[in-house]
Amino acid sequence: MTGPFKIGDAVRVAKAYPPGHVRTPRFVRGCRGTVIRDFGKYPNPERLAYGMSGQPALSLYQVLFRMDAVWQGEGAYEAGDTVTADIYEHWLEAL
Repeated sequence: MTGPFKIGDAVRVAKAYPPGHVRTPRFVRGCRGTVIRDFGKYPNPERLAYGMSGQPALSLYQVLFRMDAVWQGEGAYEAGDTVTADIYEHWLEAL
């Protein structure tokens, strides 16, 4: 079973800061990236953390980000450097 995104899709990570247990790194929230891998579906870890079933299962993706898109010139990195993060589908929106 495939999820809502395909490899090569441009996506944006939701710029949300909900309280509690979340699995999306703050440094990529609001950033644009590209889906490079579909890991398949897994129980929602944000629900599992609170003793719920984790259902429905969600698709998990590896998303590639340009460092400049993430850090906007702050920090030490070279032009063309990238970073990846594994992001569940409910945190992603299509571009």
